[in-house]
Parts: sequence; structure tokens; C-alpha cells
Amino acid sequence: MASKMNLLLETQRNVHVLYAFEGAGNYMKQLLDYINEGIHAGDYVLVVENERLTRELTQHMKKRYTEKQLAMVKFVNSLHFYWSTGSYHPPAIHDYFTKTVAPYIENNLSFRSWAHVEWESVKEPLFLIEDFEKIADRAVDEYEFPLICAYEKKKMPLHLTESLMKTHPYVLLEDEFIASPQYQSAPRQV
Repeated sequence: MASKMNLLLETQRNVHVLYAFEGAGNYMKQLLDYINEGIHAGDYVLVVENERLTRELTQHMKKRYTEKQLAMVKFVNSLHFYWSTGSYHPPAIHDYFTKTVAPYIENNLSFRSWAHVEWESVKEPLFLIEDFEKIADRAVDEYEFPLICAYEKKKMPLHLTESLMKTHPYVLLEDEFIASPQYQSAPRQV
């Protein structure tokens, strides 16, 4: 993983990152690095992922980690996470996430999260995705945890890329970690 990001995570917990990945191999490497860094930092790692990749990741991790280390990683089914109400509804996603992280927050446990954001095609209205990312950005600040939002680059039309650059203060490229020049901080709710 980009060493600049690891250095940032050592000093700042509330880090919201856009990862526009190219290819399954690159994706798996970055995710496994993130999990590894989390385990070694003493963080619980919440991974929102589809069932197929969860099985693949679990098999790989069983060869690499002890039972105690494996218990630090929690997989959340991405279909249930994003579509719990039968449609992509940002407030429902936020509620699902809040319930998922509640035990970590209530017990003052350090955690980080990775969310694979995927759908067959980007048919959802752009404002819904942007609304969700603004909610996620506020949650990162409120709960002080790092979050990487992974989107497959080839499935990101230009208008979505522009929106995501506005809602993520940092961007992870395959070999670089940068601050997003287009980032616009979401207004805080009272």
C-alpha cells in the first residue's frame, strides 16, 4: 500500500479515501495490504464486500493469520449493506453502517473500514451516490476511523468520477496516494 497513506493513518484517524482500481489483481493486493496494516496496527477491519470475493479473501487470510488475527476482520455482505431496503437509499445505508460499528464505538475499539462500492451499471441517480459519500465523509469525521471506498475505474463515467473527487479528501491510485484537489467538505449537520 502507498506508504504516504500509512504515514497519514499513523497521525490521523479520520481519513476518507477514494480508490479507483483497475483489475482484480490490483484490487486484491490493495485490500489485503489494508487488512494486513490494520491487523498489525491493532485495528479491527470492517470490509464491505461481495460474497465471491469474501470467500476468496477468507481462504487467503486463513493461510496467513492466526485465529486471533482473523477475528479482527469482519466481512459485511455488500448486497445487504447497500440494498437493505431493496434500493440504494443513503440514510438506510448509514443506519446499517451505524449498527455495524456500534460495538466498536461503544467498547472504544479502534477500527478501519473498506467498502467495495459496486453495481452492474451506474443507473442510480448521481445525487444518491454523492449523498451517500457525503454521509460517509461525515461519519469518518464523527467516529474518527479510516475508510477506503473502492470503485472499479472502468465502470466510473466521468460525471461519477468528478462527484467522487469532490466527496473524498484523498485518492489512492495503484502506485500513488494524493490529496483530492476537487474535495469539498460536506457541511456538518447539527
